[in-house]
Amino acid sequence: MSKPRPRPRRGSASRASRAAIATTLFASLILVSGARASMAETFAYVGNADSNDISVFEMTESGEMTLVQTAPFKGVEKPGSSTPLAITPDHRVLIAGIRSQPYLAVSFAIDPKTGRLSHLGNGPLADSMANIAIDRSGKFLFSASYGGSKVALNPILADGVVGEPKQVIPTGLNAHAFLPSPDNRFVFATNLGSDQVLSFAFDAATGTLTPGDPPAHKVPEKSGPRHFVFHPGGKFVYLLHELNGDVAVFTYDARSGAWDEIQRTTTLPEGFNATSSDKKPWAADIHITPDGRFLYASERTTSALTAYKVDGSSGKLTTVGSVPTEKQPRAFHIDPSGRYLAAVGELSDGMTVYAIDQSSGALARLKSYPTGKKPNWVEFLSLP
Repeated sequence: MSKPRPRPRRGSASRASRAAIATTLFASLILVSGARASMAETFAYVGNADSNDISVFEMTESGEMTLVQTAPFKGVEKPGSSTPLAITPDHRVLIAGIRSQPYLAVSFAIDPKTGRLSHLGNGPLADSMANIAIDRSGKFLFSASYGGSKVALNPILADGVVGEPKQVIPTGLNAHAFLPSPDNRFVFATNLGSDQVLSFAFDAATGTLTPGDPPAHKVPEKSGPRHFVFHPGGKFVYLLHELNGDVAVFTYDARSGAWDEIQRTTTLPEGFNATSSDKKPWAADIHITPDGRFLYASERTTSALTAYKVDGSSGKLTTVGSVPTEKQPRAFHIDPSGRYLAAVGELSDGMTVYAIDQSSGALARLKSYPTGKKPNWVEFLSLP
């Protein structure tokens, strides 16, 4: 007679099932935790002219900012009129331009995990530079002198410190911005006082600038071309004019470096009386979202930010509207995700963060934060 088979113990099966579920959940948590740990951390660097330092903020996914460091400029005693900043394409070095004598480029190493800055060294600049930018290879620093009416090119040495100027080129009156084209083949310089944009061919292998053909593009008299940005697609350029508050849209020919104006609009709010002696336009900064859908410009007389929607095919702008911001907003920037904008005020010693509506481009104020004294430059950086 056969023996009856033993019944499986329900408790053991239940425990085994629970253990399997727990193991799966634990593995999922590890994966989620790993995914979160690997998400990019975003930092904002604010140049403060009167306190001679950089405020380093860490930004959360919700746009909240936390001050994590105040990095002083070593070897600098006197404040300058502004503090232009630039970050190398490999995200390893941040360079600040000092506009008090001796004119210096101060280099900082960027910690790849914490975003904090550590001083690397100081290099020479050819003059008081209103604007600095780094070429796409990360080997050269471009700079423009408003008071000296010149532009310059310096090598960036292997240790991240800026070397002696390799070229110093006289320009028309009041050079203001000096930036490379997306493909690094050309460099363009605005001359605010001469109402023109100079063009240079750039040899990145030798670090040499030569006059373009044509060498200059003229804009309307007394418009004051100041800052400009390229569309991420590379087919359009947006030029901000300080003295009349205009934004001009140009098609851009990457092969020849030619600009061709197709539209002109304004940063000024409705009802602004540009003929008033105590109320002149004073446009300052311009930036475009990484996806190229929205453009923004700041205006200092009204302390406002104006938003525009960009037509993807034509490059033309439609005005979305303006919002009040920090007092005298010389600078602002957009974070790499294109979801937030941070503007600083030279006369408010503060920074306000806005959420960018992903459908309309409209700005919604989130929160304001204290900075150093006379903040006038913002750079964003996301680190893995």
